[in-house]
Amino acid sequence: MAGQKTDERDVLLGQRIAEQRKRSRLTQRAVADSFGMSAAQLQKYEKGVNRISAIHLAVFSRMTGTPISEFLDGIPHPDEAVERGFAETPQPPLVAEPWSNLARAFARQISESFSEEQRRDISAAIEAFGRELKG
Repeated sequence: MAGQKTDERDVLLGQRIAEQRKRSRLTQRAVADSFGMSAAQLQKYEKGVNRISAIHLAVFSRMTGTPISEFLDGIPHPDEAVERGFAETPQPPLVAEPWSNLARAFARQISESFSEEQRRDISAAIEAFGRELKG
């Protein structure tokens, strides 16, 4: 991000982003386009020259299906004396019910594959199904 000095943490994070992009068989152009920026800017993130924003990291995480924690785990703290925050230790996944992961994957696939009208129809059918099961 503009005005912030980068350090070895940005380089390490950038290397992890580049590695995951390649494993996911994504080009710099494809990722940059999804971020709304140039491939040159993405390259600066990957080299650690510029600091990537949390929003862009979240978008990239979703693109590759990689949890954000995989990018951040093990990255050193600038000052080890600083009290650790609540999100710096691994957190268990939030699962409201046993079917939530399946529902999330199904919803993502529907969102990516169907038009808005088709998604409304599918949603209405699922709601009707739910009412039938309750009643």
